[in-house]
Amino acid sequence: MMTTRTPLLDKISSPSDLKGLSVAELKQVADELRHETIDAVSTTGGHLGSALGVVELTVALHSVFDTPDDKLVWDVGHQCYPHKIITGRRDRIRTLRQGQGLSGFTKRTESEYDPFGAAHAGTSISAGSGFAIARDLKDEDRNVVCVIGDGSLTAGMAMEAMNHIGGLNKRLIVILNDNDMSISPPVGALSHYLSKTVSSKGYRNLRKAGKMVAKSVGLEKPAKKAEHAARDFALGGGLFDAMGFYYVGPIDGHDMDMLTTVLANVRDMRNGPVLIHVATEKGKGFAPAENSADKYHGVSKFNVITGEQAKSKPNAPSYTSIFAKELIRLAEEDDRIVGITAAMPSGTGLDKFGERFPKRTFDVGIAEQHAVTMAAAMAADGMKPFCAIYSTFLQRGYDSVVHDVAIQKLPVRFAIDRAGLVGADGPTHAGSFDIGYLGALPDFVLMAAADEADLQRMVATSHQIDDRPSAFRFPRGEGVGIDLWDAAEPLEIGRGRIMREGTTVAILSLGGRLKEALLAADMLSAQGLSTTVADARFAKPLDEALIRHLANEHEVLITVEEGAMGGFGAFVLQHLASTGRLDKGLAIRTMHLPDTFIDHDKPEAMYEQAGLSARNIAATAIQALGRGDEGKLKLIAG
Repeated sequence: MMTTRTPLLDKISSPSDLKGLSVAELKQVADELRHETIDAVSTTGGHLGSALGVVELTVALHSVFDTPDDKLVWDVGHQCYPHKIITGRRDRIRTLRQGQGLSGFTKRTESEYDPFGAAHAGTSISAGSGFAIARDLKDEDRNVVCVIGDGSLTAGMAMEAMNHIGGLNKRLIVILNDNDMSISPPVGALSHYLSKTVSSKGYRNLRKAGKMVAKSVGLEKPAKKAEHAARDFALGGGLFDAMGFYYVGPIDGHDMDMLTTVLANVRDMRNGPVLIHVATEKGKGFAPAENSADKYHGVSKFNVITGEQAKSKPNAPSYTSIFAKELIRLAEEDDRIVGITAAMPSGTGLDKFGERFPKRTFDVGIAEQHAVTMAAAMAADGMKPFCAIYSTFLQRGYDSVVHDVAIQKLPVRFAIDRAGLVGADGPTHAGSFDIGYLGALPDFVLMAAADEADLQRMVATSHQIDDRPSAFRFPRGEGVGIDLWDAAEPLEIGRGRIMREGTTVAILSLGGRLKEALLAADMLSAQGLSTTVADARFAKPLDEALIRHLANEHEVLITVEEGAMGGFGAFVLQHLASTGRLDKGLAIRTMHLPDTFIDHDKPEAMYEQAGLSARNIAATAIQALGRGDEGKLKLIAG
């Protein structure tokens, strides 16, 4: 815990308490807010760098605008921790991303100051457009402000929204938070002066008067061209002007005087959309973050003084690293392999692939749909693309998966990271639906790794599939700690494996719950119930022979998966129904994620809540037998 005093911040219980403070006092609030944010995240972990970069902007926005009546929409939400602290949630900020605690993103049910929930990038301008249109239809008078990062601006829907709202000429304020200086050169005195000037009422009136004079003497078009050329040269706003936005900037996002002046000027504009280009530094004010390569984008608990992060010693390598190593091994032998990701090279392991094969690695930015279609064309031209995307983000490219990959039967390989429940990021990042939405597609090979060695074999299997699309899903975090292959052999398509044989209960697991299924079998065996455990490996095509064996030779068949209802269990039920085996006295139960979104917590707690722990599996088997074994149920529960 830090001991820094926060006398001004202590007086801020809501944004209204910022009204009337001087610029000097707002600067002090920002300094104290930065210290509070660092201290809070040091105890919880989270997205620190992005939050530190917008401290001054957060204070300025809430001091100038009348939130929550004015709508403030954050993109992604990684940077919303300071916003949460000054909107009445400071007393809970050290529950951030913990079970029953504050979400790491904006969340509508959490506060009236979060008008729109966001955890995926590129949504803010679309949401802001909706609020602006609704405001005008209801004949209300409020500001709508969207804050979007330069990285998020690569998302196709952000550009779609700008094109639409610019054409409608609706009053909307977009803050472009440029924390990499990737769009314009560093901010200087001239840019400061121009930003204040072009956002002032006097300049706007002069500009309007000049247009009227030019029109009256027949020089409207030449005058407009000259004005745009001058502003493009001075400000770099040509793109945004072309989309119908009045461009202001770039301005220093850590200069409170500049921020409040420009925001107040823009607040008073009554017509059309405005884009304010704000340059910030990710990790600002905390030396370890400023000096870190990723600016402490995502951190575990850390020492506030040294910045050293608490790291548990891994028992086994991560699934992500196993995927990367196996892909590199294969690419050493096959120069047709390429790696594609959508703004997540380190998260998917493709940063390692890129270090070895820089010309064969493609990060397309936050543009999953483009990534998938680009991969499809590469496959059509004889390459072997591996498209590495988190399950939750692949949802954004699903149309392309259907139309550009599946219908054309192109051999794109999808490496689906973060399958199942993922912990602190909560329901927005859970890999819940890919089994169902990919399993619905004809001629798709869909695999799920139960351990790290099997993941190696699935990468190799996918590499060998040249006549149709394939995907393999794997969990977040460490493997189970088994020996790895030096050179993994491909699997036989559509064949599972039996891990242990029994006679009464059969547990058919797909993916990362296999370890829990084996523990459940131990519990059942201790109660005298002989149990078979099988690993399906494939959700599509199904191992029909294995399913037939399990259904014919056992009293109970339980399917287990870390996916939503309508996935693997439904596929098995459909097969059994179509082959007439559901009327043979077999008790079958499908265990999957419940039909609800599960809030953030530790993964093991989330799986317990989801009913997918070993005890839940064993209890389900005993209940399915229907022998009145309440005593056994109590022993299992105990």
